[in-house]
Amino acid sequence: MTDMNDAATRPISQTDTMPILIAPKAILKARARPVGPADADAVRDLVPRMFATMYKAPGIGLAAPQVGVGLRLAVVDLMPDDKPAPIVLVNPEIIGVSAELATREEGCLSIPGQYAEVTRPARVKVRFHDAQGIRKEIEADGLLAACLQHEIDHLDGVLFVDHISALKRNMLMRKLAKAQREAT
Repeated sequence: MTDMNDAATRPISQTDTMPILIAPKAILKARARPVGPADADAVRDLVPRMFATMYKAPGIGLAAPQVGVGLRLAVVDLMPDDKPAPIVLVNPEIIGVSAELATREEGCLSIPGQYAEVTRPARVKVRFHDAQGIRKEIEADGLLAACLQHEIDHLDGVLFVDHISALKRNMLMRKLAKAQREAT
């Protein structure tokens, strides 16, 4: 994580960013494959570009499938106290959840301008490898817990709208399609 501070705080240039895919792109609904040793160079290149893309959007989390890469890789930064606190999650897995639930409004860079109340476990424990390959665990609640679950969902081909009723999901997706048509 310390190496990623440089990537997170350096100036963002247009060449560093990547296009964010908008639903209903097929890769957003596919399960990403685990990152393996052969992916080390790709991950090293991808992580700073994902942070640059996320910060520019602006967002607080971004999963590799959202930029067209089917790897189990995500980046998160809630910017506590307006200071970068980047987290790189390689092959993350949720290993514990609380029985207590929490509901909060969620949005997604791949479903721009659309928001909905989503209920998830209030606390989670996540195991992952960082950018240097060191195995770590993090326990989180509040916004970080929701963000971690949201990004790991992306790696499993699940969007936040999959956690709401079919009626609400269809309304949001129709609004998104209309906004996309009007933008072109």
